[in-house]
Amino acid sequence: MQGLIEEEKLNSFNIPKYTPCPAEVQTEVQKEGSFSIDRLEVTEVNWNACDNELCPSDEFKDGGYNVANCMRAVAEPILVSHFGKTIIDEVFRRYRVIIADRMSKERTEFIIVTVSMTRKG
Repeated sequence: MQGLIEEEKLNSFNIPKYTPCPAEVQTEVQKEGSFSIDRLEVTEVNWNACDNELCPSDEFKDGGYNVANCMRAVAEPILVSHFGKTIIDEVFRRYRVIIADRMSKERTEFIIVTVSMTRKG
């Protein structure tokens, strides 16, 4: 965010994120031992909710807008607490442009791992 964020604040910001594969989830549950896995599913969800489908209106066809708003709902409080509120609109405007560009070049998906478990004993 050239010119909007102090370099020190940017360098001190960190959101640790790790996304395990289904096999890792299964291994950790088995290793811990308190639960048995009843079902483990992987679902791919297209970032563009209206891709190849009828949309209720044209505003939903802008996948960059939709993804940026979903991410904003989750990330905004964390970003505001670290960087302040004044930059948020611009951050997500730029993010929307980046996401829309990527979505125009490739099919983008979220991968969701869902696990149903039963407590042993």
